[in-house]
Amino acid sequence: MRELTQTEAIDLVGRFEAGQELPESMRSDVRMLGSLLGQVLRESGSPGLFEDVERLRTATIDAYTDESPEAFERAVGVAESFTVQRADEVARAFTCYFHLVNLAEESQRVRILRERDGRPEKEDATDSVAAAFVRLAAEVGDDTALQRLQGLRFHPVFTAHPTEARRRAISTTIRRLAALLAEHNTAVRGGADERRARRRMLEEIDTLWRTAPLRQEKPSPTDEVRAVMAVFDETLFTAVPHVYRRVDDALQGVAAGQRAPVVQPFVRVGSWVGGDRDGNPFVTASVTRKAAGIASEHVLIGLERTAERIGRTLTLDAVTTPPSPGLLGLWERLAAVDEDAAAEIAKRSPAEPHRRIMLLVARRIAATRARDADHAYGDPDELLAELRIVQESLVAAAAPRQAYGTLQQLIWQVQSFGFHLTELEVRQHSSVHARVLAELEAGQTSELSTEVLDVFRAVAFVQKRFGPRAAGRYIVSFTRSAEDLAAVYRLAEFAAASGGRAPVLDVIPLFETFADLQAAPRILAEVVEHPAVAARLAQTGRRMEVMLGYSDSSKDVGPVAANLALYEAQAAISAWAREAGIELTLFHGRGGALGRGGGPANSAILAQPPHSVDGRFKLTEQGEVIFARYGDPAIAMRHIDQVAAATLLASSPGIERRNSAAAERYADIAATMDAASRDRFFSLVKAPGFAPWFATVTPMEEVGLLALGSRPARRGLSVESLEDLRAIPWVFAWTQARINLAGWFGLGSALEAVGDEELLQEAYREWPLLHAMVDNVAMSLAKADARIARKYLELGDRDDLAEIVLHEMALTHSWVLRVTGSDGVLSNRPILQRAVKMRSPYVDALSLLQLRALRALRDAPPGAETPDPEQQRLLLLSVSGVAAGLQNTG
Repeated sequence: MRELTQTEAIDLVGRFEAGQELPESMRSDVRMLGSLLGQVLRESGSPGLFEDVERLRTATIDAYTDESPEAFERAVGVAESFTVQRADEVARAFTCYFHLVNLAEESQRVRILRERDGRPEKEDATDSVAAAFVRLAAEVGDDTALQRLQGLRFHPVFTAHPTEARRRAISTTIRRLAALLAEHNTAVRGGADERRARRRMLEEIDTLWRTAPLRQEKPSPTDEVRAVMAVFDETLFTAVPHVYRRVDDALQGVAAGQRAPVVQPFVRVGSWVGGDRDGNPFVTASVTRKAAGIASEHVLIGLERTAERIGRTLTLDAVTTPPSPGLLGLWERLAAVDEDAAAEIAKRSPAEPHRRIMLLVARRIAATRARDADHAYGDPDELLAELRIVQESLVAAAAPRQAYGTLQQLIWQVQSFGFHLTELEVRQHSSVHARVLAELEAGQTSELSTEVLDVFRAVAFVQKRFGPRAAGRYIVSFTRSAEDLAAVYRLAEFAAASGGRAPVLDVIPLFETFADLQAAPRILAEVVEHPAVAARLAQTGRRMEVMLGYSDSSKDVGPVAANLALYEAQAAISAWAREAGIELTLFHGRGGALGRGGGPANSAILAQPPHSVDGRFKLTEQGEVIFARYGDPAIAMRHIDQVAAATLLASSPGIERRNSAAAERYADIAATMDAASRDRFFSLVKAPGFAPWFATVTPMEEVGLLALGSRPARRGLSVESLEDLRAIPWVFAWTQARINLAGWFGLGSALEAVGDEELLQEAYREWPLLHAMVDNVAMSLAKADARIARKYLELGDRDDLAEIVLHEMALTHSWVLRVTGSDGVLSNRPILQRAVKMRSPYVDALSLLQLRALRALRDAPPGAETPDPEQQRLLLLSVSGVAAGLQNTG
């Protein structure tokens, strides 16, 4: 089959790029970064590599734009023509390209955010906390809105993830490239700074090309802890107080900075990294202690540096800014404990009392980090008390700008992060607790029971060392009864009885399967009657968390029925909590992938049942989503602002009335969709031989070979049923095969069963739950490709199952267009559509390389003892590249 001539190829690529309708600034960045990569490939790649990359790029662009079978087969032929060594290099080149395109897109997002810069005319009510407050106040009045603002809570929980495919070394290189791109774009055109930035970018892209894209070994849990710490160091420590400052500036106007802030710190950061041992034997009690220590080290370094910086700049003379009696008393107390340092500081700053205090405060924070008992703070409240004395002295001396400026930001940081940084949460499976409890009650011990009891001792140690907020939440996976939670308190008693103090625990049920979600209110009613739970509720003012799992319920009944079940569960649990006088926080176990509850968080929040949010939103942040949402300071601030805004607005009377009325009005549609989608899903996954067929037509088995995370990808050695497989690789494998089945399967049949197109269009406009579901499915379909999907499905000898998948994909595609009234998926979301279209031909190239490798591995002789290592490496390289291209795979 004839390939395009060079002239035809150049014309085709030019027309494709011109048709993307990119903003000129982003187009310029993509072109420049792409040309720099091309230069690196010519300089550092093997002979002819650049030309082969261009051949495949041109062929996949032609196939994407032409859509003819001939063009697609031409692209397949180019991918098949490479030697396996050349295919390896080409896959690496496309993966590098995706990292650069993602960087250009991130840069464009930051550019847009700076252009908006919090201006009300550029935002709607869900874009920022300040705008949401204005809208809420219009409904409930200023006083009630302020009360709700001050009770606001956004609680992201970072988790280690078995599908985070990008190495930390690569992430670090990309961050350096981001800084250089910003320098380049602000430099004088053609000047020395621009040339320097361009040269340095070439150097970093060359580093990116030469860095091995695959880890040689799986990261340890402590490696995963340190990876998350990079996000804190680079963004969160400063981004969180900046969000508070922006909200306060918007609400107080010209008075901001001259009087006490109206904003209370509303972000708390949790972590499962080093605490989640469900299915991960490498997370031990020792690891949990180390994780807490690493996190504390990072936050104390940040607090120390901030306090010292404030101390060096707070050069206020005692004449212009006289110290209060409280400040003088504090100086006497601090100087008595640290005499030599106090004498030296007093000598250097003889008439600067506020500065002297802050420099000694910095030394006390350093002593806390060094565990110097004579000088260390006992807890964060002791530090806050001293900072308040300094702040009050400044206010009394008529220096409010110093009181409520950078000093206030330090106070916010202490309130948000304490001395622990992340609130470390433990998770374990209910069956493990039952097994260990049975052993202990029978007077037996084992390696497992010893480790389980050590976990409780580790939690007690962390609480004593870093404060009660540092740990204490204990999540019970697969909660099926009240006894599953009672077992945790009983185990804690065993741990304390054998030496040590009992930890203070908030035991959180995790409802994951379809059946458990339905049973949740009944189980919770039994839980609160347990003496240990009742006692803890009395201590906390009847506050309680309940976690909902999005992954396993979707794998149980399909994404449509799971979404509907989750909504009903939230509504039922919220109603139970109100009746029982419980202040409920629902904890959403959402993944980055659409099949695991992913998608825009703010639109999901605004679609929740009445009283299920009430100003508190907690969710897991997983995989590549952590770095996409929190890797850049501007984007992190935007994400926090948007999610917090939706959390504040979700409990407004107007939103709650809308959601309640829609759920009631469209209840019959929901019931029809639920039944039809489940029937269709079961026709596939309950078919004889489905699980091994799934393992054949996707790279599911091979994903387990990637050194992605410390947690194993599956529960057993082979996949004979869906129960053998964890929900995360279930989603990841379908995504890699460009089918994305876990994100959309069953919606077409569900909408077809309703059948009334006009009614469904109305429901899409008026029913937020359906609107969010359809929009997320549209995103999932946009990232799928039916032609490539068919190639993967042909790897299995089951035409019947392949036909079910392809028919449902076409049916879902058709109904999404009809319901949204669109001429193409995502046409109602042009920015997202543009991003997907820009990437798709390049993802296709990697998919074709993955297909050839997967086919070679599947076609290996039956007696082959080990897979072909070169084909296996090619497949794993392509997995990493596709993950970079699609972005929300984990």
